[in-house]
Amino acid sequence: MLVAGVLGGLIGLQRELAGKPAGLRTHFLVSLGCALFTVASLEGFPSADPARVAAGIVTGIGFLGAGAIIRGGEGIVVGLTTAASVWAVAAIGLAVGAGLYLLALVATVLVGGILFLPKIKG
Repeated sequence: MLVAGVLGGLIGLQRELAGKPAGLRTHFLVSLGCALFTVASLEGFPSADPARVAAGIVTGIGFLGAGAIIRGGEGIVVGLTTAASVWAVAAIGLAVGAGLYLLALVATVLVGGILFLPKIKG
């Protein structure tokens, strides 16, 4: 659980430093929660289909991410990157919960790397 929270928190730290509303705590909690759901599904219900929990996580996080997206004046949409980072952190938490630590670490590096790149103004 700690690994999932820390990896999610690293992504959240970047969002926090960028002044975004969904920051370290949100990303930590999403990743931790997804890992917990995954472990509980795998260990608590061994005869059930674990893919059902993963599908539920993806759907639920979609609703959470949709709440981060708003349309501002002049047709400007904000919050897409934050929504995408919450979605990615959920996947990282799910991977940790399934025991796929290397995959989760690589994903964290990739997501963090792209978020720390400066935004290209066009």
